[in-house]
Amino acid sequence: MPPALVLGLLFVLLAVPSWSSEAARPRAKPLLLPLRARQMPARALPRQPSKLRFHHNVSLTVSLAVGTPPQNVTMVLDTGSELSWLLCAPPAVGGARNNNNNGTSFHPRGSSSFAAVPCASAQCRSRDLPSPPACDGASRRCSVSLSYADGSSSDGALATDVFAVGSAPPLRAAFGCMSSAFDSSPDGVASAGLLGMNRGALSFVSQASTRRFSYCISDRDDAGVLLLGHSDLIPTFLPLNYTPLYQPALPLPYFDRVAYSVQLLGIRVGGRRLPIPASVLAPDHTGAGQTMVDSGTQFTFLLGDAYAALKAEFLRQTRPVLPALDDPGFAFQEAFDTCFRVPHGRAPPESRLPGVTLLFKGAEMAVGGDRLLYKVPGERRGGDGVWCLTFGNADMVPIMAYVIGHHHQMNLWVEYDLERGRVGLAPVRCDVASQRLGLML
Repeated sequence: MPPALVLGLLFVLLAVPSWSSEAARPRAKPLLLPLRARQMPARALPRQPSKLRFHHNVSLTVSLAVGTPPQNVTMVLDTGSELSWLLCAPPAVGGARNNNNNGTSFHPRGSSSFAAVPCASAQCRSRDLPSPPACDGASRRCSVSLSYADGSSSDGALATDVFAVGSAPPLRAAFGCMSSAFDSSPDGVASAGLLGMNRGALSFVSQASTRRFSYCISDRDDAGVLLLGHSDLIPTFLPLNYTPLYQPALPLPYFDRVAYSVQLLGIRVGGRRLPIPASVLAPDHTGAGQTMVDSGTQFTFLLGDAYAALKAEFLRQTRPVLPALDDPGFAFQEAFDTCFRVPHGRAPPESRLPGVTLLFKGAEMAVGGDRLLYKVPGERRGGDGVWCLTFGNADMVPIMAYVIGHHHQMNLWVEYDLERGRVGLAPVRCDVASQRLGLML
C-alpha cells in the first residue's frame, strides 16, 4: 500500500436525489460529497461480534449530515455491517448545543428530530443483528451493544434521526446512539461511527431503499468515487463482469445471510492455479466458509488450508526475488505471517512479484503490484524493513469465513446490485472513470 494511502485519501460520494426505488424515479445527475480513507487510531472503533477482532490501519470514511439542524459526522463505510451507529456525546455543560463537532461525535440533544426507539417498536425486535436489541426495563427504551476489538463492549440505545446526503430529501433512519468508544489518537482524529451497508433490514441501504450502489477505490491519485443508485453511463465504458450473490437454500448457523457473499472457485498465483479442493472454498454444512466482500475490512483473509497453499506457492515464486523474513514467531496484526525483508528506504520489486487472482463464478479479482505487500510500521531487522503479504490467515484471528477487504478492491469498479442479486467487477482507473461520468476529482 502506498504511504499516501496510509496518511489518508480523498474520495467522492455520488448521491442520487431520491431514496425511493430506482424504477420509480427519473435519472438525475449525481451529486458530490466527500469520502476518504483515513488511518484510524488503535481501538477507535467498536466492532460488531461478526467483525474481525483486531485493529485495521485504514478505513473508508464518508461525511454525512445528521439531525435538525444538521450536524456533520464522519462514518466508516462498511458493507460488512448492518446497524449504523454514532458516538453520541453527553449533554454539554449548561445545555449548550454544539453542532460544529468536526465529525467526531453526534449531539442528540442538539437535534430536534432525534427520537429514541421504544421497546414496542418492530425495529427493537430485529433478529438480523449479531447481538439483537434488548428492552431496558427502567427507561423502556431499546438498548444495543457492540463489541470492541479488545473484547470490551459499548452500550447505547437504538434511535432515529434524519440523515442528509447531498440534495436528497432527508431520510429518517434508525441507528445505534452509543454512549462511549475508545479513541487513543493523539490528535483526536477519529470516526464518529459506522455506516452499515449490508442487506439487513436495519442497514442504511435497506432503510434508504437503495437497490444498487458502487464504488471505485484508487491507489494512484488518492481519489475515487462511490455511487448510490445507478448511472446509465457506466455500461458504456465499464465492461462489468458479474458474479451472483450466494445464498444457501436453508438457514445455517454460521452463515451471515445479510452479507455480500459470493462463490470463490479458485486462486491463481502467477500463472499457476493452486490445487485447492472445491470443498475448501465453499461453505460447509454449518455455513462456515462463506466468502464476503467487505469494505469495512482492510486486507483479505483466507481460511487455513487455502492460506497455506497460497503462502507456499507465493514463497516459492518469490524466492529468487525477495528474502523471506524467516521469523516463525512474527505475525503482523495476528494473521499475516508471509513476510519478507526489504532494505530500509526501498520498495519491493513490484514488477517481479507474482500476481494473485481470486476466481469467482463469472468474474475474477486480480491483485498485483503495490497491493501485494504492506510495509509493517515500526518493524526493522537490522538494515531491513518488514513487508508482509496482504492476504492473512483467517484461522489465526480466528474467523470462519473468507473476507475480501477494500485494499484488494483498488483499481476496480465494484457494483452491488441488490435487485438482481449480484456483484459486478471491472478493472478501471478511478480518475478515468470519474471523468467519463463527467466529474472532476
